[in-house]
Amino acid sequence: MSKRVAILATNGFEESELQSPKEYLEQQGWTAEIVSPESGTIKSWTNGNWGKEFNVDKTVDEVSSSDYHALVLPGGVINPDLLRRNEKAVNFVKDFFEEKKPVAAICHGPQMLIEAGVVDGRKLTSFSSVKTDLVNAGANWVDEEVVVDNGLVTSRTPKDLPAFNKKMVEEIKEGKHELQRA
Repeated sequence: MSKRVAILATNGFEESELQSPKEYLEQQGWTAEIVSPESGTIKSWTNGNWGKEFNVDKTVDEVSSSDYHALVLPGGVINPDLLRRNEKAVNFVKDFFEEKKPVAAICHGPQMLIEAGVVDGRKLTSFSSVKTDLVNAGANWVDEEVVVDNGLVTSRTPKDLPAFNKKMVEEIKEGKHELQRA
């Protein structure tokens, strides 16, 4: 069955953390759409500098979580910091949890999960600098390559992308997770 997956990002996302999952999802024959608060293009961050620009498929104003089977949250330091200031982007994330759909977040991406109020009691990982914020929000943070908790997939850094991509696809294939919660 064909799946549609939203990748929520804005300027300053870690290039590999958007590009690698997007390509992996498309290799499954699925549609992976970049959703952003702004239309046009968004610029990646790679190796301490601005990187490639990526086309935005839809704006947050144009979509609903009901349009997709799952959500991917790439990291990068700038990207989630900008996104969590956008109420529509935060609500978009929260809606995936309310609908019990798979969500995959890597590196600094879990900052959006804190803002959406969905980490309390959940086991997950992230880039090390986000650990304290996640713990303070009630998460059970662990230092592992990839962590799965009832449809929520998290990883630490770009070096974890192979494991992250594999688990993300497994969870999406499983579909809704009754224990996924907002």
